[in-house]
Amino acid sequence: MRSAPHPLLAHFLAAAEGRFPPADGRVTVLPPLPGGLECSVAFTGHAVVATALDARQVADGGADGYGGSLDPRFLLRLAGPDGWIGVTDATLTARATGGPPRLGPLPGLDDHPRVRFARSQRTRVTVHGDGRGLVTLAHGLAGRHELSVELHDTRPDGRGHGRTLLHDALTLLPAGTPVFAAVAPGNARSLRAFLAAGFTPVGSEVVLRPGQSRSSGPGTPP
Repeated sequence: MRSAPHPLLAHFLAAAEGRFPPADGRVTVLPPLPGGLECSVAFTGHAVVATALDARQVADGGADGYGGSLDPRFLLRLAGPDGWIGVTDATLTARATGGPPRLGPLPGLDDHPRVRFARSQRTRVTVHGDGRGLVTLAHGLAGRHELSVELHDTRPDGRGHGRTLLHDALTLLPAGTPVFAAVAPGNARSLRAFLAAGFTPVGSEVVLRPGQSRSSGPGTPP
């Protein structure tokens, strides 16, 4: 029997349709993600936090819809002193184009760093690509369809390879399927490639894994 999707998925799918939470400065608190993960997602003027902490504890930590949900002090509160905190990424989305797949599978890359990272946080990871680079396609945050890319050659004369690789990656799912990517804003070359391929920014996000020493009780320090 299939489990119900995590409620965060509905927020991502709505954002892909151009429908966002009200820009009221508030925070929506949802249950934690599967696999021991939690996250803080910022939309314009509204945040969504998936955590085992309750709404009062989230508010006491300084989270709000105007940037407080991504404040390092709040993220440290979520993770605890021995937790893991990922980087802050821009959340981008596009629609799959379908049609005959333009990228074939790439076997034998289980030890590639990007593939290992994808499998540490995502499920149903498949690897595709060609001479330009590789693409991981997976069920990512809250079960959304998520992809990432890595070029084999990042020299300036390879300009445009990222954009064309992304265009081809969008053929790997049925036409109209919302596809998401998390891109570090400082990775300007990657961000430009995603934007040029038709991806649209809808928010930003941080994924974390709380440590065992985090208290979830009322006495949790700020």
